Amino acid sequence: MSTQTLVRRKPEIEYPDGDGQPMSDNTLQFQWIMTLQGGLDALFRDDPNVFVAGDLLWYPVEGDNTIRAAPDVMVAFGRPKGYRGSYKQWEEDCIAPQVVFEVLSPSNRVGDMADKLQFYDRYEVEEYYLFDPEKTDLDGWVRRGENLVRLEKADGWTSPRLGVRFDLSSGDLQVFGPDGRPFVTYVEVFEQLERERQRAERLAAQLRALGVEPTS
Repeated sequence: MSTQTLVRRKPEIEYPDGDGQPMSDNTLQFQWIMTLQGGLDALFRDDPNVFVAGDLLWYPVEGDNTIRAAPDVMVAFGRPKGYRGSYKQWEEDCIAPQVVFEVLSPSNRVGDMADKLQFYDRYEVEEYYLFDPEKTDLDGWVRRGENLVRLEKADGWTSPRLGVRFDLSSGDLQVFGPDGRPFVTYVEVFEQLERERQRAERLAAQLRALGVEPTS
């Protein structure tokens, strides 16, 4: 008579791609999330190993799907670009996003933001920026040793990792890339391209008036 031993398999843990929370609570918050994410994505467009995402769930600990955060914008150096349903750190060479941004909305509570700061501190984020677009208030924290330390002044600060500079002197937040060009909205990009197109058309018309056929 043989005896069989039943081996119980542990249930496979699911890591949902969504948390049921909206990306933003209002148009101003959404605009800033898109401007920051788009500006940073464009800034590192030629580097295949910089991953930029907006409102993506980040799971830092394998085996526990309750430990998670969804930064409004995050940047992970050393990770390839490409599609992800979520950022599972153990599948990303255990690299935590080095830089995260949160854009405040009226529904954000002080306790919630304190929890986020604690989360980013614990899971080794190097730089954390918190922007309130309604008050035009920017706070920043950078890692000093083992902890995130709050900046005395974020206005005029240049991010060590990103190379971008934050400026509040105009009464609104402006983010300047290393080349000095500001981050802009999609509409502003479109308007700039339209102005360049019209300028090119005027120049072409002037050349044709002189009997010169412009080259494309």
